[in-house]
Amino acid sequence: MNLSQLKPPPGQKHARRRVGRGMGSGRGKTAGRGTKGQLSISGYSRRRGFEGGQMPLHRRLPKRGFTNEFRKEYAIVNVGRLEKLEGDVFDAERLLELGVIKKLKDGLKVLGGGELTRKITVRAHLFSKSAEEKIRAAGGVAERVGAAPAA
Repeated sequence: MNLSQLKPPPGQKHARRRVGRGMGSGRGKTAGRGTKGQLSISGYSRRRGFEGGQMPLHRRLPKRGFTNEFRKEYAIVNVGRLEKLEGDVFDAERLLELGVIKKLKDGLKVLGGGELTRKITVRAHLFSKSAEEKIRAAGGVAERVGAAPAA
């Protein structure tokens, strides 16, 4: 099979309809726009969300709540997950390398879900109280890293 000789099946491709090219074309004069009205004039373009003068959906729906634009979003990992991984020292770079976290976001936070039976060292931006207690109880080190990385 020669890829340069591939052609679409007959009837799949259509020539673009050229409008406004004389009365004989069947699409001359008003070029399919009708006679009068705001849509018929040249240069007319609708606003995004315009519904013909009806109150647009984005204005009809209630606006509620508050979105904090300064909110920090952390990459999260549980101590139970760290238990299953090989090695004794874990930080953000190592967890990215192992594929435990996909993206660092505003930093790494370790939560206390699961059990921890071995001694490990964890370097993260934040620890939950239970995570810190579990790591220390197992004889490990919960080391708080400085400021979270700039996004």
